[in-house]
Amino acid sequence: MVFEFSKHALEQMQARGITRSVVKKVLAKPDKIKNEKGKKVYQSIIEKGSYLIRIFVNVNKTPPLVITVYKTSKIKKYHES
Repeated sequence: MVFEFSKHALEQMQARGITRSVVKKVLAKPDKIKNEKGKKVYQSIIEKGSYLIRIFVNVNKTPPLVITVYKTSKIKKYHES
C-alpha cells in the first residue's frame, strides 16, 4: 500500500532519528494495528526489543496519510494492551 507523509510526520521522523525505511517496514508488516482517536496506529517492536515504533495514520485519506511517528521504550504500555 502507498502512504503519504505529512510535513509534521517527516519533521518528527528527522528529529527522532527514525528513517523512512524503518517506517515503511512497519507499515508493510506491523506487529499490531490499533484504533486510537479515529486513527489507525501501526506498531512494531524494533532494535532487538528495545523500542516500539508507533505510526499514526489517517486511513480516511487517499492515499492514507501518516500523521506522526515516534518510538518509545514503554512497550508494555502500548503494545501489550
